[in-house]
Amino acid sequence: MEKRRLGRTGLDVSLLGFGCGAVGGLMVKGDAAEQQHAVARAVELGVNYFDTASMYGNGESEKNLGRVWKALKPDAYVGTKVRLPPTERSKIGAAIAASLEASLGRLQMERVDLFQFHNAIVGSTSGANFGADAVLDEVVPAFDRLRQQGKIRFLGITATGDAAALHRVVDARVLDTAQVSYNLLNPSPGAAVPAGFPAQDFGNLLGRTKAADMGVINIRVLAGGALSGSEERHANASPPPDPIGSGSSYQVDLERARRLIPLVREGHAESLVEASLRYVIAHQAVSTVLIGIATLDQFETAARAIEKGPLPQAALDRAAELQRGFVGEPR
Repeated sequence: MEKRRLGRTGLDVSLLGFGCGAVGGLMVKGDAAEQQHAVARAVELGVNYFDTASMYGNGESEKNLGRVWKALKPDAYVGTKVRLPPTERSKIGAAIAASLEASLGRLQMERVDLFQFHNAIVGSTSGANFGADAVLDEVVPAFDRLRQQGKIRFLGITATGDAAALHRVVDARVLDTAQVSYNLLNPSPGAAVPAGFPAQDFGNLLGRTKAADMGVINIRVLAGGALSGSEERHANASPPPDPIGSGSSYQVDLERARRLIPLVREGHAESLVEASLRYVIAHQAVSTVLIGIATLDQFETAARAIEKGPLPQAALDRAAELQRGFVGEPR
């Protein structure tokens, strides 16, 4: 498995990461033996980054990953996250510290390699969406205190919210990583998009993370499953999730995904899943790509796709041509 540098952390992480979220669902609702077998197989394939969060299955993902970790003791990295409810400015630090303690308890760990702020980042705090000033003035210092205490090694964000606010936080150069939603349905984190493109414009966020020497964890590579091109969902998987940055609904994403099938029909990839994975790893700012799985077979499929390497330029050009066909449509 190819490794890439995770920004200023200096860690070399596998190009394919293991997502433990509820969308795929294996590490939330799967059988315990199947969960352990999947993690063991991922490690065997060279995967060394595993990503969970307190909100996945209301703590079940962390509990299950902790149990498997204790049994296997793999030489790999773990990242988890905190998502705060609406919180008074003076209480943000305490809430973050309490969330980490609860996560460490579920994971049966004394520290995690990466701790990430999971709330949306916006211009001004509104409810559970946190303003850029609150992130820089209170969240980052709280994370730094936890790092000084030896409970986390590195700190990051999930880059959802307003593009301008995300740019401000990234440009401050105080964070180690960002989880970025980048996929065939929304290329704007990686390049300029035409006017009228029906997706949130992240304004070349990957260019900014690269300039800030931040590691990038690519999320929603399959748009919650829509980029499989199929409505079928495994029993372990969640119902179709709300899109992040792409269409107005999962159904819109699914319909647009099917319009990318010429990439398969013309021989650029064997499936939409393969095309999606190989598309994002063509961007050198991407350190690792998280794939959420319901079954081990899905992970094996992703690993085979990653092993083929980035899409060649001809395929990337064809993808851009197909994406331009979305311009002017309602989001």
